[in-house]
Amino acid sequence: MSDSRFAARRAAFRALHADGCFLIPNPWDAGAACILAQLGFKALATTSSGFAWSRGLHDGDAALGEVLQNCRDIVAATPLPVNADFENGHATSSTELKANVKRCVDTGVAGLSIEDYTGRPHDPLYPLDIAVQRMKAARAAIDETGADVLLIGRAECFLHGHPDALAESIRRLKAYAEAGADCLYAPGLATLAQIDAVVQAVAPKPANMLVGSAAPFTLAELAAHGVRRVSVGGALAGVAWNAMLGAASQLAEGRFDAMATKLPHPEVQKFMHHREATP
Repeated sequence: MSDSRFAARRAAFRALHADGCFLIPNPWDAGAACILAQLGFKALATTSSGFAWSRGLHDGDAALGEVLQNCRDIVAATPLPVNADFENGHATSSTELKANVKRCVDTGVAGLSIEDYTGRPHDPLYPLDIAVQRMKAARAAIDETGADVLLIGRAECFLHGHPDALAESIRRLKAYAEAGADCLYAPGLATLAQIDAVVQAVAPKPANMLVGSAAPFTLAELAAHGVRRVSVGGALAGVAWNAMLGAASQLAEGRFDAMATKLPHPEVQKFMHHREATP
């Protein structure tokens, strides 16, 4: 299943994780990917929330086939490496997870994340032994494809109210690293002290930091604290929805002045691809 068309992207993506710090923004569709790719970013990542909202769904409710097609669309939109927000693998069993991971690899992504959220609000986290088993299944699936795709292990403790979120996140991320995750990720870290603790715990493997809202630190500061990559999740989608909501609210009042802030049609066109007519 290894595809030579994506080998260079995957090698470049792995190299980005070797040293330094890079920002990996999250487009929700191919159009957003086209714009981001022309702003100098070195890689992109999908966003489960941004994509689900674009489909009129709650985060987590997009079907596997829709998610895989979104990955294909974003991979096809730019020459950049793409990391898939693959949630919990869209699977309950390890066998099903392995099959789904292989399908995700087949879309051309350069990396994919597997989280330990069950999808059940009343029982949000897989027990650690089960979560590790699932991470090992994802690792095995990638290895069996022969593709150089990075596996990102996510601990969802902060997002789902674990009473000792930092300690439990570190315990889980260290276990995921041992299970074969190439990069570790605990969304919800809020302070530099928390970030330091995670970075040091998973070293020498790289850590991803989510900045999903206005933050009191800069990318340079995060780099100085050892963060290897920074993503924004559904934040860009949220910014876009907020702008649309503001403009539409004015329209509902019979006003059109918000249209002065729109990106002109020719400017949008510059970012997009031209599809040649089929003979």
